[in-house]
Amino acid sequence: MHTVLTPGGPWDGWGHMWGNGFGWLWGGFMMLVWIGLIALVVWLVARAVSGTRTGPPPERTGTERARDVLAERYARGEISTEEYQDRLTHLS
Repeated sequence: MHTVLTPGGPWDGWGHMWGNGFGWLWGGFMMLVWIGLIALVVWLVARAVSGTRTGPPPERTGTERARDVLAERYARGEISTEEYQDRLTHLS
């Protein structure tokens, strides 16, 4: 009679990392976690290097806003060229 020795333990010789067959699920999940972390680090570094900031634009002075409104009114045809130039010189 020939006796075969098998390793004992809770996995009964099937390989301890796979458990009850759902090891691939956890492996895939951990791979996604690592990909997400690496992507986050790359995005943060790229954002810091580029120097772009998200947020409200810097405040404009009243004169700058008045020039914009004046230019819009001129573009819509609400004021004539002479009136536009006259008001623009008063703003300067």
